[in-house]
Amino acid sequence: MSRRRVGATRSVDSPGVTREKIIITGASSGLGEGMAREFAAKGRSLGLAARRLDRLEDLAADLSGQAKQIAVARLDVTDTASVPRVFAELADELGGVDRVIVNAGLGKGAPIGTGHADANIETVQTNLVGALAQAEAAMEIFRAQNSGHLVLISSISAVRGLPKAQAAYAASKAGVSAIGQGLQAELADSPITVTVILPGYIETDINRGVQTKLMTDTRSGVRAMVNAIEAEPRRAEVPAWPWKPIAAALRHLPDALSAKLV
Repeated sequence: MSRRRVGATRSVDSPGVTREKIIITGASSGLGEGMAREFAAKGRSLGLAARRLDRLEDLAADLSGQAKQIAVARLDVTDTASVPRVFAELADELGGVDRVIVNAGLGKGAPIGTGHADANIETVQTNLVGALAQAEAAMEIFRAQNSGHLVLISSISAVRGLPKAQAAYAASKAGVSAIGQGLQAELADSPITVTVILPGYIETDINRGVQTKLMTDTRSGVRAMVNAIEAEPRRAEVPAWPWKPIAAALRHLPDALSAKLV
């Protein structure tokens, strides 16, 4: 594991008003990078983690004039034993952590039973087992300090099992949502808040091959995610239009129709 700190060495909390110190995983590209840029523009302190340390260092250098402080660390969330260590080190460098965004994930997949089990298993290990490891590490910190905001990036695909190449991905994200729901029930009267974010199609490397009229451009999609995260709801489909009504429809439509929506 390699890590490097960029920028200032001091950050100041605004208790009860703003989550100043934020850890984001999967921050080297896609939605994670986009969220890092949005929160940096708000002047927050960021702990950025991903497998590609070189990309994180380039991003940190780019954002150093905006973010209050930036710490970066190499992290492969499938190496579950390393997750609590990396989170603790990032939190130490930032002088604490107020919010953890569990975002690292994969979009691989193939129809089950077609000889591509490795892709499906890797997706579940990264998206679900890796997310659980991150939730464990974040919640250990939050329980110790009796405060914090855990954000789990799920997917509209979590609302209903999907066919073919999306089957394992949808299952992994349904598991992420279930972790969030379980924690919300447990922590209902706690100062620790848990939010589950369900993005629809937002233009990233993962989604660029998808042919759909429902695709949202990266900047608009990421901004919708950040706005939802800042509001700290229990659950948010983003962008709300058209994904909130689509999520509601997915629970009730026949399989033949639901498969065409996502």
